Amino acid sequence: MRTSRIRLLAATGATLAALVLTACEDGTGTEDEGAGSTSRPTATATTDTPSDTGKDDSASSDPTAAGGGSQEAGGGGKDTGSGGKGGNTDDGKTDEGADDGPQTRVACNGSNTTVTARPVSRPLNHMLITVKNTGTGPCDLTYYPVLRFDEMQWVPQPIEETKPQAVVGIDPGESAYAGVLLSAADGSGDGGTTGHKLAVGFQGRTPNSSGGPSAIPSLPAKGVYYDSTLAVSYWQQSMDDALTY
Repeated sequence: MRTSRIRLLAATGATLAALVLTACEDGTGTEDEGAGSTSRPTATATTDTPSDTGKDDSASSDPTAAGGGSQEAGGGGKDTGSGGKGGNTDDGKTDEGADDGPQTRVACNGSNTTVTARPVSRPLNHMLITVKNTGTGPCDLTYYPVLRFDEMQWVPQPIEETKPQAVVGIDPGESAYAGVLLSAADGSGDGGTTGHKLAVGFQGRTPNSSGGPSAIPSLPAKGVYYDSTLAVSYWQQSMDDALTY
């Protein structure tokens, strides 16, 4: 009886050992299958994840595209800065200010012009004043010349009909003009006398202000006769305009 029980136990143990061994060989054991199944997908996931992440990062705008965007923005900024600098070069003092920009205007006067005064045959009893720019830049003649023969105490009045639309400017080497009515052709003037010296004054930007040194042009040796009708035109760009009134 005892011997039979021992044999039964031994057979049972052998059967259990065989079942365990078979389970290990088939890979169907719960613990082995779990461990194997866990390690394989995990390894695959681990392998795929960095690759996918890398692709996503390349396609995304955070690290790479943002960096590229910064470079492009930087390039754009650099171009804009260059454009601004170029704009300053094109439009600033160096180029246009020096070459193409408007030059400083000065008043024409006895220091930067030569002035002549000569009687003309037509119209009668008229004299022509010519101002030539001898400076290195343009100058402006404003209003009309202020004339003074010898020690006269009054100022000849302008002929308003001759007032130009704008200030008369003269480039270097060019001339402008004014006409002088010396006396009335019909003899209606009074206080006639002969002048031997003439001073031509220049006005500034406001009426009756000084525009600089006067000029003393030469007169004919016999002098110039004038009377109370003495009058002067505004400065004119042409000789014909100066003598037409």
